[in-house]
Parts: sequence; structure tokens; C-alpha cells
Amino acid sequence: MLGKSDKLPEIAKLEKQLQNQTDNRKKLILLDRLASYYVLTNVKEAQNYLAEQLNILTQEQNPDLELNYHLNTAFVENQMYNFPISAFHYRKALEILKDRGDVQQQAETYIDFSGTLINLDRQDEAQEFLRKAEQLLTAFPDKSLQARLICRQGYLNLYFNNYTKAIELFMKADKLLVALDRRRKLSLKDQYFKSLIFSGLGEVYRKNEDRQKCVDAYKRVLKISSTYGLRNRLSWHFLNVGKAFMAMGEHEKAENFFENAIKIKDDVSENARAGAYANLGYCNFQKGANKEALELLKKAEMLYGERKDENLINFSIIESWKARIFATQKKSNKARKHFVKAYEFAEKVNDYRQLSSVCKDIAGFYANLGDYKNAYEYQVWHDIMGERYMEEMNRQTMMELEVKYEAEKKKQEAEMLRLQAATLQLKALRAQMNPHFIYNALNSIQNYITSNEQNSAVTYLAKFAKLMRQSLDNSDLEAITLEEEITFLDNYLYINQKLRFEDNLSYEIKVDKNIEEDIMGVPTMIVQPYVENAIEHGLRRKKNGMVKLFFSLENENTILCIVEDNGVGRSKANELKEQNIYGNQHQSKGTKVTEERLALLHKTQLGEKVYVVTHDLKDSNNKPCGTKVEIKIPIIDLI
Repeated sequence: MLGKSDKLPEIAKLEKQLQNQTDNRKKLILLDRLASYYVLTNVKEAQNYLAEQLNILTQEQNPDLELNYHLNTAFVENQMYNFPISAFHYRKALEILKDRGDVQQQAETYIDFSGTLINLDRQDEAQEFLRKAEQLLTAFPDKSLQARLICRQGYLNLYFNNYTKAIELFMKADKLLVALDRRRKLSLKDQYFKSLIFSGLGEVYRKNEDRQKCVDAYKRVLKISSTYGLRNRLSWHFLNVGKAFMAMGEHEKAENFFENAIKIKDDVSENARAGAYANLGYCNFQKGANKEALELLKKAEMLYGERKDENLINFSIIESWKARIFATQKKSNKARKHFVKAYEFAEKVNDYRQLSSVCKDIAGFYANLGDYKNAYEYQVWHDIMGERYMEEMNRQTMMELEVKYEAEKKKQEAEMLRLQAATLQLKALRAQMNPHFIYNALNSIQNYITSNEQNSAVTYLAKFAKLMRQSLDNSDLEAITLEEEITFLDNYLYINQKLRFEDNLSYEIKVDKNIEEDIMGVPTMIVQPYVENAIEHGLRRKKNGMVKLFFSLENENTILCIVEDNGVGRSKANELKEQNIYGNQHQSKGTKVTEERLALLHKTQLGEKVYVVTHDLKDSNNKPCGTKVEIKIPIIDLI
């Protein structure tokens, strides 16, 4: 078990290297590694290293280490309960991640940021970032990040009081980490998430009044934190175990944990220490040590007083306990005074549960004095406040059920849309690259082989095999980068040009400079059916045919793709089709299926109507000279 002064040998070595380092660039790397360790183990130390790192970064530009600086600072500020500052740094990190970083970093940032957003009570935003992380991890699986994602989902369900689902998710996350631990040693951050999992379970068991399981879960958190030096929340962990024992009536055991919560200085939360002082005071009251109890309650008040408005209920509880202590000492006036304060604090926040509890204590106080009239009146108020509390709980339950219903409804609708999109994707694969194209390509390769043009045969066979492999690989994915889509289209047009049209076809692909094609995601197999349509219906019988593709940014959510050809035009193509000039091999199913897919994708991604428009091009004599198709493609978030 790591003590306060214990350091891992590698950390001590890094600190020694830092002391002797004069090169700023090398110092930055050492500071980054030390900060990344201390953000999990000692936020005060982490702050020192981050401040030094920032000072150097203002002189030495290093985007990768600047990214880590923002990520580590965001994590520290969350641990320091400075949630708005934490959110600011996560957003700065996400800006940098647009240009650099890998998928795992992106997913990890989404998961970590969601924790800060939950602390800020911005659950919808947290849910959206977890959805993005889930999407990335579906395409690029990572067991460790998957466990962390599920843990955060557990906390969202805990927030909405969906305890059954929360327990299920926490258990699932733990199971993933246990399985991962069998294959490799868990990272320090994995252990941190393990402590979060059992903290969540402890909270669920506390709310369900399953006291033994609550104690076991919180003790597990304490063991993980102590073993791996995760000291940033130790006061809270000791406090939680103590409160769980106190709920079981085991005050002696509880006292030990409250005393430890007070001693720990690594956790910067004064509220945790205040809670420990208050509960320790109550334990002393229970064993008749009234003087010590009052002193401890006074210390709790002083610590809570720094954030008085946030702790009105805690003040109410303390005042109620003080009143009960004075009542046992037969100091009725003092007792009455503190009961009034207890009531006033609870009344300020309309906490009917606490008001009901205070009224019950006051009723008992007056009954012991023989003042049965006041005792009766406060007993009535106890019942009234209890009823109001139950009404409030019922309203809250109804609201929670409504929220759960709407969330489940949206989830089912999204799943249905994804299922429909997946079905259409399979149809698109079947409709893609009609047999006429495949037959002609293979026939041309065969001619090269029989003509002993082995170099050409090998070159084109490799190109054709690559195209087929790309098509099959892409069919398993919901989205690929625009760069991968363009590479696929380039290979497809190249094979048409060389094998099918014997260089009687030219093509051109242009991408607007504002498009980051290597990171922008698009649905798979979206553009090819329109390119195929241009070749099959517009250029099949035309010499010197030309296909132009141009990609531009329509808006932040949409790419506009233009497919243009110099073919015979739609009217002539329909006429030739009626005359059966081209035969019945190709029935142009690809574009129809693709438009159905686009309609669904736009609905799920943008919430707007699909936009596919076809224009007939005409020359100066008003004669058909080709076709232009404009396709709005929704951008899918990959990284």
C-alpha cells in the first residue's frame, strides 16, 4: 500500500532528471510525464508541474504537449471541484484534437469531458459526448475505454435514479476491467475508473438502503485508492465508509473512518472534512460525550461556512443535533433556539424531508417537557411535511419516468433508423458496380493475359482486386473518411478508363481546400452509384467522355458533391433505354437505394430534408451536353 510520502521509483527518477535538465524541450516532456501521473495521485503536485509546463509552452510551441497540458489541467480542475474551468480546458483540447491526435485520444477526451459535464448538471451534453465516444469505439474497439464509457453511462443512470440500469452498467464496466487485468496490468487511470465504478455502486446501495453492500462497495473504493496512491478523493472515501457504518448503527467503526477523513490533507474538499467533523460529533453525542460533540459540530460549521449557501441542509442537520444535545442537558431555551434555526435553514430550500425530521425532533422535545399542545402541533406539521415530501417524490418519479420514456423512445427510434440504414447499405452493396462493369474489367484483364502482356495484366488485376477489397471492407462500416471515399472513386474511375473504355474516358476529382478530407467522415458507398449512373447512361456510347467530381463544404454539417458528365443527357439516355440499346443488364437501382439512405442519414444526423438535385446541361445551341448531379452528404463525426 502506498503511503503519502511513497513514490514509484520511475517517478522519483523523472523528478531527479527534471532537476538537472536545462533544455526546455526535454523539460517539457519530463513535466508532461510527471503531470500525467500526479493528476491522478496528488493534484497539488500536478498543479506545480502544469504551471511550469505552461510557462515553457508560452516560449516553445509544441501542439502535442499543449494538448496534454489542457487535458491534464481539465482533469485537475475537475478534481479541484472547479468544473467550469475544467470544461474550458476540455474544449481547448478538443479544438487541438481536430488537427492532431488519434481516435483513442478523441474517445478518451469525450469520456473524461462527460464526467465534468455530469458534475455541471449538463446531462444532455454529457450524453451526447458519450454517444460520440461510443460511435468511435464501435469502429475502433478499445476494451479499457469501453469500460470507462460504460462507467460514465452508469453515472448518468444514477443521476436519473435509474438504479437497476446503473448497477447493471457498473457491473459490466468492472467485468471488462477484470478481464483486461488478466491480459495486462491495468493502467493507473484504469484503477481510477475502477474506484469510480465502486463509488457509483456504493451510492446506489446507499440510496436503496442496502447497507452492508454499501459498506463493502465504499471499502473497495478505499482499498483501490490507498493501494494505488489515488489520494485526491480520500477524504470523501473515508467519509462515505463512515456514514455507511453509521447508518448500520455501528458508531465505533464509523468514528475511525471519520477521524481518517479529517487527517487526510490531499483531498482539497473542505466539505468532506466538514462532513466528517459533523458525523463524528453525532457519534460522540450518541455515546454521551456532549462537550466533545459540540466542539466537533462547531468545527464542521466553520468549514461549511465558507460555502454557506451550498450547505443549508447540512447547517439544518447540525442545528438539529445541537438542539438535541442541549435538550439532554436540560438546557431547554438553547435547545429551542437551535431547533428554530434548524427549521429555518431547511425552510430556505423547501427541503420537506428535513423539515419533517426537524418537526419530529421538536415534537419529541416538547413531549419530554410535558408541553403536549406544542408536541401535538409539531407532530401534525411532521405529518404534513412528510406528505409534501412524498408528493414531491411522486412528482419527481413521474418526471423521471417521463424522461426515461422519452430517452428510451429516442433510443429505439435511433436504433430503428440505424437498422434501416444498415439494410439499405447491404442493398447498396448488391446494387453497386453492376455485373456489366465487372465482366468487362475481367474480360480486358484476360485479353492482356492471352496477349502475353503480363505487366499490364498484373497491374490491372492488382488494381481491380484492390477495388473489390475496398468495396467489401467498406461495406462493413457505417462511415469512412472522405479521403478513403475519394481513393475508392479514383480506383473505380481508373479501371473504367483503362479497362473498359480503353482511354476513351477522362476523369477529374477536385476537393475544396477548406475540406479536411483525412478526418471528415462520410457514409460509405454514397457517391459511386451516381458516378456509375453517369458512365452507364451518359457516356457508354460516347467517345472522349468526361466525368468531373467536385467536393466542397456546404456548411459545418454537410459536404456538397457535384458529379458532372459530358454525356448524351437524360432524355437521350431514356430514349436509348426504351429502344433497349443497352440491354437489361443494368437497372440503375444504386441511386434509388442511395437516396433512401441519404434521407435516413440526414434525418438522424441533421434533422433536415435530403437534397439530391439533377440538372440537364445544355450547350450554346440549347442541345443536351451532359448531366450534373448535386448531392448533399451529411458529415459523420469520426474523430
